[in-house]
Amino acid sequence: MSERVAVRKTYKLFIGGKFPRSESGRSYLVQSANVSLASRKDARDAVVAARAAVKGWAGATAYNRGQILYRVAEMLEGRREQFVALGVPGDEVDAATDRWVWYAGWSDKLPQVYGGANPVAGPYFNLSAPEPTGVVAVVAPEAPALLGLVSVIAPAIVTGNTVVVAASPAAPLAAVTLAEVLATSDLPGGVVNILTGRLPETVPTLAAHMDVNAIDLTGVADPELAADLEVRAAENLKRVLRPVPDDHDWSSDPGVGRMTALLETKTVWHPKGI
Repeated sequence: MSERVAVRKTYKLFIGGKFPRSESGRSYLVQSANVSLASRKDARDAVVAARAAVKGWAGATAYNRGQILYRVAEMLEGRREQFVALGVPGDEVDAATDRWVWYAGWSDKLPQVYGGANPVAGPYFNLSAPEPTGVVAVVAPEAPALLGLVSVIAPAIVTGNTVVVAASPAAPLAAVTLAEVLATSDLPGGVVNILTGRLPETVPTLAAHMDVNAIDLTGVADPELAADLEVRAAENLKRVLRPVPDDHDWSSDPGVGRMTALLETKTVWHPKGI
């Protein structure tokens, strides 16, 4: 009798809450699995899905967004052993889960800390309130595969933005498995979209896309590619977060910088009643 050949799992993209194959039909072998190789068309489709989700996600209450992030943390912790089997250290899975919870707790507090009433001369109320930027393209760091990924996605979406994430080409399984976690939580489709494949094929499309409002270049290690992406992003005045150093400590206190960097401040003047 012949020896049985195991079925190799093919990991797909995550766009609009669904798992489509790349429109190009391509895939590549990495970490002993077939992973979809996203195209420029896939990147454009992901932006369309992210834009469609902005109104509902940004319009949800801060409390509701926080509860959904808590639910993601619960689902992530329930799949701990699956991530460990993919080569993610157990303590990293725990740290990623804790980071989801940490950001979830900021959801209904950030507007109080970074908004408020401003003192002005005259019979007016002057109120400032933080609002989401909109659609954010994110280049995930290569390592740590899960904690780094969570550390760039969570601060963007907790404030009401939607994201299109270019996963690490060398270690994509943590990203596509996280997509399975998100799909089985209460997160609305399109809030997080994940592309796998070569960064030079998808990220320039995201940087130049006129419906993307900001781009986070955290995981771009090539200085020439980072410079090119900044030039493309300037076309519609995207907000740009620069790459982080290779020795960046993702386990340290993240602070609120990543949340506030992707917020706009709306200021309203209103006359006082007599």
